Amino acid sequence: MLILISIAIPSFVLLYSMEEIVDPKITIKAIGRQWYWTYEYPLVTRENFVAGPYQMKKMIFDSYLDAEASPKLLSVDKDIFVPIKTQIRVLVTASDVLHSWAVPSLGLKIDACPGRLNQIGMYISRPGIFHGQCSELCGENHGFMPIVVRATDDI
Repeated sequence: MLILISIAIPSFVLLYSMEEIVDPKITIKAIGRQWYWTYEYPLVTRENFVAGPYQMKKMIFDSYLDAEASPKLLSVDKDIFVPIKTQIRVLVTASDVLHSWAVPSLGLKIDACPGRLNQIGMYISRPGIFHGQCSELCGENHGFMPIVVRATDDI
């Protein structure tokens, strides 16, 4: 029993530290809806440039499948733009059924559950366009929920 306890305590500390995202610069909220994704970016603006409180505003947009674009079934009408070499936290939830926010080329996959807020960290070291899609059987058109993350250094 002492051996199991001596193994368990460092394992719990390691599991906690792996889940905790340290000082994210950007937080993006992804909401899985029936056959499309909704994204929320918080924007910080100054009411008065010289003096005044900061205000939090949100930029909210829906990202639908763009069937006419290439690559087929992996393109969307509005991409997620993120800066490179920045710690980013993605909060993932769903509004209706189980979804899965997955971008395999970034090594990211997390479930979107209704009523639960999951988080995943993302650090992209090079510019590029990264494609993913919902990888959960969330309905008859679950294959038509692509995700496009566009990493750039121009932001």
